[in-house]
Amino acid sequence: MRVPSIILRLIAFRQAVFLWALVLGVFILGLSALPAKAELVILTDGDFYKVKAYQLEGERMALDLFAGGRVTLPLSRIDRVIDDEVLPEPDPVEVPEEIQALELRFDESHVVPDLPFGDLIYQASKSQGLNPRLVAAVIRAESAFDHRAISPKGARGLMQLMPATAQRFGVRQSELYEPARNLKAGTSYLSWLVDHFDKNLPKVLAAYNAGEGAVARYDGVPPYRETRTYIRRIYSTLSLPMESLEGIL
Repeated sequence: MRVPSIILRLIAFRQAVFLWALVLGVFILGLSALPAKAELVILTDGDFYKVKAYQLEGERMALDLFAGGRVTLPLSRIDRVIDDEVLPEPDPVEVPEEIQALELRFDESHVVPDLPFGDLIYQASKSQGLNPRLVAAVIRAESAFDHRAISPKGARGLMQLMPATAQRFGVRQSELYEPARNLKAGTSYLSWLVDHFDKNLPKVLAAYNAGEGAVARYDGVPPYRETRTYIRRIYSTLSLPMESLEGIL
């Protein structure tokens, strides 16, 4: 007896659905076997939490701890949040001395950046003794010149400052969306880092991204993918030679 074609098509359809379900199940099992992504929430006292997720709740941040459990902290206790993705240490390379980095300090030859908030950037940079090009490059990487920017990690304004960092340099949390006040705190912090790390630009940028504690802990640029990508991005913006980073990143 011949089987009607509609039944044959139904059987074929059910077989196809079964195969797709099997493939999807294998894929999901494979994903579950992958290690969960972790991030580090660095506190103002130098301590840190390793977390698998976090969420802003007004002026507080809820942390789902990697080892289990949840804590909620005020943003004023959080220095920054960085990806806990560690890369292999590079082999050290002797960098020729003729490859010079950018002059980090202000000079009267520096001009007002032809960029959004250029006048404010220039004035804040001059006030803190910084090269306006450096400040502008950091702003481009941090907020793309959006003074209302807020990251999922809680950083705010032009220079993407955490409230704790702003308070450290005399700017209230409520002022972080004001370009001039944000620039005051951001350039004060950047200037402090330039002095603290003896004008070592990779360390300065690493500390701005990951915190000076991380730079001290690793005695140099920490091996975080996020931080190393950040440094390369700013070097590219400033048209600095990437070969000067060999043996560092």
